[in-house]
Amino acid sequence: MDPQKLKDNFAQVGAHGIIVAEYFYADLFAREPQLRSMFPAAMSKQHEVLLGALSQIVSSVDDTDTLVPFLQDLGRRHHGFGVAAEHYAPVGASLLATLAYFSGPDWNEDLERDWAAAYGLVAKVMTEAAAEPVA
Repeated sequence: MDPQKLKDNFAQVGAHGIIVAEYFYADLFAREPQLRSMFPAAMSKQHEVLLGALSQIVSSVDDTDTLVPFLQDLGRRHHGFGVAAEHYAPVGASLLATLAYFSGPDWNEDLERDWAAAYGLVAKVMTEAAAEPVA
């Protein structure tokens, strides 16, 4: 996994702004309609939250001392919202579909592999933190 490639690609994708988040959620809810009820009716704030979290994750992808505590907190908070381990796979699929769409012709197998590996680590840290007993 090449952190700089991820950062460069996310900068390219993020340049599209809020429509990236709109596309992501449209894809997710098409894949898993039952997840829609976990979100507010008005999604504009959620779109901002998603892009902010992704930006934080990507910017610290090569700084585990910053990234891991952020992901652990995110995992615990998502657990509190009812997110379960099985929700991470469709979220990952929608994330990859969104990144591919907004990357256009720059999307390739290497980039997909890097993003899949990065998301796998994110999901692992988040689900492990969510499974920890509350102190």
